[in-house]
Amino acid sequence: QLCSTFQMVKHNNVIPNGHFHKDWQRQVKTFLSQPMRKKTRRVRRQQKAADISPRPVGGLLRPIVRCPTLKYQSRVRAGRGFTFEELKEAGINKYEARNIGIAVDHRRHNKSVAAKQANVQRLREYRAKLIVFPRRNNTRPKNGDSSLEETNTAQQLTGKLMPISQPEQGVERMEVTQEMRDALAYRTLRFARNDQKLTGRRAAKANARD
Repeated sequence: QLCSTFQMVKHNNVIPNGHFHKDWQRQVKTFLSQPMRKKTRRVRRQQKAADISPRPVGGLLRPIVRCPTLKYQSRVRAGRGFTFEELKEAGINKYEARNIGIAVDHRRHNKSVAAKQANVQRLREYRAKLIVFPRRNNTRPKNGDSSLEETNTAQQLTGKLMPISQPEQGVERMEVTQEMRDALAYRTLRFARNDQKLTGRRAAKANARD
């Protein structure tokens, strides 16, 4: 005999038998180790900076390149490495570049003179600020090394190495004249397309008349 509080379903439907005693505690995920992971990452960064000292923390020097596709070509970003042409014009040997912290990409080629000059100038600025330490400690500076005073006062560079900023894209403005207002752009283009289409026929007619 059913309990008086139980309501029987109508028609040919399923009798309610919901199972709500689920072990939901096993489904919950916690991230209680997040603070220690944060500390571990900071300690690793500090250890890495100490291991590569006095080299910059930001790594190798990268060139300025344009982003691909028509949508993003107005933006610039850091590339993989400098080309042989850029290194040669800046007066840096391609074999010596990696030893002084400059990335080299043998596959990239220069297609723009302006972009090439910008990267050459970037290399020259880096070379002017660079402090080259001797290969071994307690040795006299060789050709290409910095002086003893500069090496003693040098500090490790933290953060990004020569960060890249986006160029300012100015919008050219001009006054709208009455001649521009009266011009009919669609009609002009339609006539131009029609003239181009009928060029051969009109020339044939003109030759036939002659």
